[in-house]
Order: sequence, then C-alpha cells, then structure tokens
Amino acid sequence: MDTRQLLEKLSQLAKQYKYVVIIVLVGIFLMLLPSGKSEETPQTEQTVHIETKSMEERLTEVLSQIRGAGKVRVMLTEEAGAETIYKTDESISMSGDSSSSKKDTVTVTDENRAQNGLITQVNPPKYQGAVIVCKGADDPRVRLAIVSAVSSLTGLKSDKITIVRMK
Repeated sequence: MDTRQLLEKLSQLAKQYKYVVIIVLVGIFLMLLPSGKSEETPQTEQTVHIETKSMEERLTEVLSQIRGAGKVRVMLTEEAGAETIYKTDESISMSGDSSSSKKDTVTVTDENRAQNGLITQVNPPKYQGAVIVCKGADDPRVRLAIVSAVSSLTGLKSDKITIVRMK
C-alpha cells in the first residue's frame, strides 16, 4: 500500500468519524483548563488537634453560661482522633470451587493530577474523658448541669467527666 492510498483511507475515516474526533479534542481541551479551585489539603494530626481545641473552646463558652458556674475551663482527652472512611470498590472473582475478593479504594484526580481517596464519611473524634474546672463546682445543681451538658455534647458517660473547683 503506498502513501497515496493510506492518505485516502485516513481522509475517509476522518470524514466518517469527524464528530467523534471533535468531541474527543474538545474533551481533552476542557480537561487541560484550570478550574480555579484552591487545593484542599487532607486532614492531619494538626487539624484534629485544632478541632479538639475548638471543641474545648465551644464547651467553655457553653458551660460558662450555666447559672452559678462562673469562670470555666475545659480539657478534653481523645481516645481516638477523627476517622475518615473512604469509598471502596469490591470485586469478587470465582474460579472453580474457590472465590477471591479484592477491595480497592476509589480515588479521584484533582486539577493538579494529584490522587486522593473519595471520602464517604468523616466520624468525629471519640473522647476519653473531660476535666472541667469552674468557680461554682461546690453547688450540686451546677455540677449536675455541667455533667449533663458535657455528656450530651461529647457522648461521654458521667463517670468520665470530672468537675473540680477553681482556686
């Protein structure tokens, strides 16, 4: 086959599939355009620590509003940090009497061609205990109100919450 016949065949194919070629070229062009979104960084231990500090600050603000509590300081300890659950794709292959399954994490590629796992759920941190220091810790009504508030906001049981009087 000489080059002339080859060029004729290519021009016939181009005429026949011109819309497909145009769509593919437009798709490639659109993929190369920047999206203008800022890059999101994955959650690290530092951001989890910031979330715990934020929770402590929010608890301090709420507990200081309880009548008789006075000045309040809160310290939380974590049993486990925030848990990120990624989307997985499971494939099962069967051969004869045996079967095997394979789980792969679904990844997405951002505009910088960095691959990240597809997040399906982020569970908040689990707290191990709480210490509350406040001026009104001697009043049993204040202690009960503080224990109830901390328990409902953190999920801690009452035996994991300690309330002491501030000096």
